[in-house]
Amino acid sequence: MALKVGIVGLPNVGKSTLFNAITNSKVEAANYPFATIEPNVGVVEVPDKRIDFLAEKFGSKKILRTTIEFVDIAGLIAGASKGEGLGNAFLANIRETDAICEVVRCFDDKDITHVEGSVDPIRDIQIINLELMYADEATIDKRMAKVLPKVKSNTDKDAKAEYALLEKCKQTLTDGKLLNTLELSDEENKILKGFQLLTAKPFIYVANVGDDDLAEDNKYVKEVRQFAEENNAKVVKICAKIEEDLTEASDEEKREFLKDLGANQTGLDELIQVAYQTLGLITYFTAGPQEARAWQIKQGWTAPQAAGAIHTDFEKGFIKADVYSYADFEKLGSEKAVKDAGKMRLEGKGYVVEDGDVCFFKFNR
Repeated sequence: MALKVGIVGLPNVGKSTLFNAITNSKVEAANYPFATIEPNVGVVEVPDKRIDFLAEKFGSKKILRTTIEFVDIAGLIAGASKGEGLGNAFLANIRETDAICEVVRCFDDKDITHVEGSVDPIRDIQIINLELMYADEATIDKRMAKVLPKVKSNTDKDAKAEYALLEKCKQTLTDGKLLNTLELSDEENKILKGFQLLTAKPFIYVANVGDDDLAEDNKYVKEVRQFAEENNAKVVKICAKIEEDLTEASDEEKREFLKDLGANQTGLDELIQVAYQTLGLITYFTAGPQEARAWQIKQGWTAPQAAGAIHTDFEKGFIKADVYSYADFEKLGSEKAVKDAGKMRLEGKGYVVEDGDVCFFKFNR
């Protein structure tokens, strides 16, 4: 399953610089609005030291990591939902993503123009969110107009439930709330997913700071954290320029830099982890002499569902799975030692795969 995250924000807040750092690519990051004209897409490997250790111990010829696709979307401005700036084309690009990553500027710099004339991250968030809400309202109105005749004629048994959900969504937007704040049943969530509504997606706020504010939160970051907490969202603090510079550094230079900051991971690594948590994703592993591979699945998936991530035939013909935890493997040093210690388990169809499980699936061909 491919995870897709859209990077959005007002012009000149550091979106494209962050994208450069994420993908180690070189899209234009100019000091004027709409430097990003077409959405830039980059697929990046998810860093995970566990797969490296497994590959080393198994003597694997290949290492295959999980990936995240990041889409850098041109800067939105007030009125985007009505076609202002680059308008609705970019809202359409956001519809294709699983989560929305909002980059907000949390640093002062007189040499970098702010499209609103001053630095105010909460105002910026509200501008973007309002445009997304307007776009959702327009989508809901169109859908309600299409479904209403079916409700009135009583010719479609599902139409009534869909219309009731659309009314609930419209009221939420009218109340000034994002749709991801709605508490819905599993059936309602299933219906809602088909609408591709923007504010129904999970949000991650990236506070882009200057290098002087990495060690301690400045006033802007504190405001963003408070806003996110009130809206059940996560915040990642990043200095996009430093992250971009680090892509050119050696592993040793990165380690030294992080040590000086008192950190054990880069801001980008944290962003990837937060994206996983926000979307309820975990990683399990398969390993052998040919390859060591990480697989990305939803938290709560059973062993047959996890096997289906490899191939649908694995899920259909699932029999059992040999399973042990990466933590036991790391501690004991080999699969044989894990087995000898009684830490390898034979699990059936009802087993729920956990993050860090190493699995070998048995199935009928």
